[in-house]
Amino acid sequence: MAGSCGVSAIRRVAIFGGTHGNELSGVFLVKHWLNHGGEITRPGVEVRPFITNPKAVEKCARYVDTDLNRVFDSQSLSKENTVKLPYEIAQAREINSIFGPKGSKDAYDVILDLHNTTAQMGVTLIVEDSRDDFTIQMVHYIQKSMAPVSCPVLLIEDPGIKYATVRSIAKHPVGIEIGPQPQGVIRADILDKMRKIVKYALDFIQYFNQGTAFPPCSIEVYKVVEKMHYPRNENGDLCAIIHQNLQDQDWRALNPGDPMFITLDGDVIRYEGECTVYPTFVNEAAYYETNLAFVKTQKVTLTVQSVRCKSL
Repeated sequence: MAGSCGVSAIRRVAIFGGTHGNELSGVFLVKHWLNHGGEITRPGVEVRPFITNPKAVEKCARYVDTDLNRVFDSQSLSKENTVKLPYEIAQAREINSIFGPKGSKDAYDVILDLHNTTAQMGVTLIVEDSRDDFTIQMVHYIQKSMAPVSCPVLLIEDPGIKYATVRSIAKHPVGIEIGPQPQGVIRADILDKMRKIVKYALDFIQYFNQGTAFPPCSIEVYKVVEKMHYPRNENGDLCAIIHQNLQDQDWRALNPGDPMFITLDGDVIRYEGECTVYPTFVNEAAYYETNLAFVKTQKVTLTVQSVRCKSL
């Protein structure tokens, strides 16, 4: 039976927009909150909106030199090498100095990192640690608050990997990924959902700080198990694309024998795995440069303890 977990009061929260400069919902909201922050103000909590990659935002590009959301590893953040740094590496070190240092007691308590996807993922919450009871309780609260809108939770945990996302600086990182929305475009319906997610996250933090105890709960998450790449020919050229039966089917079951890719000649490449998986980031535009067609996930149920603020 799940027990109880005491967590220190949440005093510092950052809201990141523009980690990818062409994902405009977060950019638009953070710029608004920098000038009109009333709706994100909560008693006893510093809530800091921040544009993480201003040069990429200015260019309306995913990044300038390299993906900012992949360089928060110890080697990139180390100050030993300071010669001719790529822009995003220098920016990562600056962000780490403001909101970290990563892995330290001085790091921000919570980072909400705002993203858009071109894939049919809907409202997705991303967590990086299945043992982080506070974060799991927070996303569970958001799920209930967003109902009947579906809010799948993507778990990118791997015991052998320390994730290099910008939000991984925080003690309790949460990614917010909402789509479908084209790069460089703002859609009102997507923006509204993102705004509500942030509101519910801050509400949870406020209730938690005020002494509300959140009882044990179980939630279903989609755990990343493998990245699937596009087929390419001997010249390295794309030779098949996402099959129409898989297109826009994020979070739907992909069973052994189901079509995954199709060539221009009509040849179908089928899923040959031994068990059912649940694809997401299907045909994401930003991932063509890394040859990533979609991410395979498996459904996992997490049971977490009750959480309460131990600072009262």
